[in-house]
Amino acid sequence: MDMLRVKNAGFRYQAENGEVEAFRNITFSVPQGQFLSIVGPSGCGKSTLLSLIAGLLPRTSGTVEIGGEEAKGISPHIGYMLQRDNLLEWRTIWDNVMFGLEIRQAISEQTIKRAEDLLRTYGLYEFRNKYPRQLSGGMRQRVALIRTLAAGPDILLLDEAFSALDFQTRLTVTDDVYRILKAEKVTMLMVTHDIPEAVAMGDAVLILSARPACVKEIYTIVFDEDRSPLSCRSDPRFSQYFSHIWKELREDEEIK
Repeated sequence: MDMLRVKNAGFRYQAENGEVEAFRNITFSVPQGQFLSIVGPSGCGKSTLLSLIAGLLPRTSGTVEIGGEEAKGISPHIGYMLQRDNLLEWRTIWDNVMFGLEIRQAISEQTIKRAEDLLRTYGLYEFRNKYPRQLSGGMRQRVALIRTLAAGPDILLLDEAFSALDFQTRLTVTDDVYRILKAEKVTMLMVTHDIPEAVAMGDAVLILSARPACVKEIYTIVFDEDRSPLSCRSDPRFSQYFSHIWKELREDEEIK
């Protein structure tokens, strides 16, 4: 079953020097529980595409379907993580985790138990009364992820969610996030400029062209079933996948 279907999506916006077409005729689908990485040249509208899927921006054309139903506006089935963890420094870890549920007015015995279970399962329950400044960058990112998952989304959108971390922490956190999302059976779309990260995290990589962007290719990634992002990097197939995606992106750069 496809958890997400995007059909012929297009987006235009008004800039100071006239109308700009960000992308056109974007069509793809993501099966339930699968991970899709999205790469493309700078300025091709990757983040805009995520905002459109999330319902934060109106589509100029096309449709977005979640679980077989057309999405209209902001969907409760979607969680969104940005480049920064955006934790509230004056709130404890527990209060940060509950923040999204407070906004949705969705606090109940069931959601409280889910939040507690997530914190316990992923090693943060003992830090629930700490403040964000008392945690490492990797732990903060896990808190941000748990805050998003506490609301029970079916789809998680990641927009350069690891770019603010140093390289070593980034490798560790991507392993953590991959393991957590696979365990929770969440469907993921991740925008990244980092090709190795796209390959290591994705079951497939959606390659966008330069603006106005269209889908150049949906490139399937196959590793062993018990893969992790870190183990993938030492797999002989990793360099082949990297080279193919790099070549596709370089073609657009050379055209410029």
